Amino acid sequence: MTPLPTAAARPLAKALATLRLLLDALRTPADSTEPLLAHASRRWQRLAPYAVTLVFAVVLLPVTATTLTEEYRLGGGWAGALAITQAAPLVLAVTRPLQAWWIIFASDVVGGLLLQSAAGVAERPWPWTPAVIVGYLVLMVCLGLRESRRTLVAVWLATGFAGAFFEVIGQPGGSGSSNSSGTHMLMTVLSGAFLVVAAALRERGDAQRRLAEQETISEAERARRTLLEERTRIARELHDVVAHHMSVITVQADSAPYRIEGLPPAAREEFATIAASARESLTEMRRLLAVLRSDGADGERTPQPGLDRVQQLVEATVRAGVPAELSLPAGLGPVPPAVDLSAYRIVQEALANVVRHAAGARTLVSVLAQHGWLTVLIVNGPAAGRSSLVESAGTGHGLVGMRERVRLTGGTLDTGPLPDGGFRVAARLPLTEPAESIDPATLKDAP
Repeated sequence: MTPLPTAAARPLAKALATLRLLLDALRTPADSTEPLLAHASRRWQRLAPYAVTLVFAVVLLPVTATTLTEEYRLGGGWAGALAITQAAPLVLAVTRPLQAWWIIFASDVVGGLLLQSAAGVAERPWPWTPAVIVGYLVLMVCLGLRESRRTLVAVWLATGFAGAFFEVIGQPGGSGSSNSSGTHMLMTVLSGAFLVVAAALRERGDAQRRLAEQETISEAERARRTLLEERTRIARELHDVVAHHMSVITVQADSAPYRIEGLPPAAREEFATIAASARESLTEMRRLLAVLRSDGADGERTPQPGLDRVQQLVEATVRAGVPAELSLPAGLGPVPPAVDLSAYRIVQEALANVVRHAAGARTLVSVLAQHGWLTVLIVNGPAAGRSSLVESAGTGHGLVGMRERVRLTGGTLDTGPLPDGGFRVAARLPLTEPAESIDPATLKDAP
């Protein structure tokens, strides 16, 4: 027979636990004390909660005092105290809505008890006056924009229980009981509706803010991934440049004993050590290239392009529908391999961008070597037609790749739109310091 009381007590235990949770929710306000709409983008939106609650407080305070004294014939002292405690805390609700609710709710309940014995309560709304309902609904909006769902449910239930309590004790005067029922139901329904709408608006805003944060993080990750991919691509291409120099060192060191007569044994051994070190370095570079190469990518078997192939780029761009012209002096002089490759890739990316984003735009490509600098200039006018995807030979990273190539060679890059709607890409690459301008640490330190 003992399990029966236990089974019967389970619903009561659950009800008590639920009641305890609701009471804890009413005693525990939200952690944040920031003003409502504190994260709004515009200043007037951030000030709006203060302005709205202040207007309601200023209007409701005299209206409540006048209504209680003249219509309900409540004593002036009580009327003034109720007016202040029911209206003034609305301004507090901007930062601490739950604390404001405790003050206003207690004042409303006390007011209902006082009005029960007031001389003018007959045939008038009781226990909630019209001013009380208006102020309470403003408070519900503030609560819905800040507090948790559990707290909002607890507030709504407390409001309903207070109205039910007054309906049970009844209003003196007989016919006044209908007024009590009407205001009780109106207060319960409207407060619940305002809480639901305000909470839905808050949750929608929170969701949009989280989505914007995730988009920002995703965009930063995409930019970082693009930069890493472009640096890896540049490192793979620079492998050929460095490998060429290492091969020359190896050949020269191996052939030195045969080209130079009368070398002492120590010198021959030194040249052999140099050749062995160069061959080992080439082997390590090939291993590094295998690491940098994307999965499934085949090794490049052709030499890296240079300025001697810019003419082919321009001709391909013309075939894609872009009227392009090239200005390339015949005697540029010696160009370091890394600078030669970077200049070609910059022209390639710039022309690919013209085809993608300014189809039909007249374009001028100019390459000039002067005062120890190689200047590469690509200028296009406004688009003359719809963009085309015919030219897709670029790396796909556009300005990011240009900046990295210029940075690794120690040059400068200037890009930007033109007043007529065109675009300009100007790169200056050094010709005088080919060895020092490329710091291998920059590849190693890439994030």
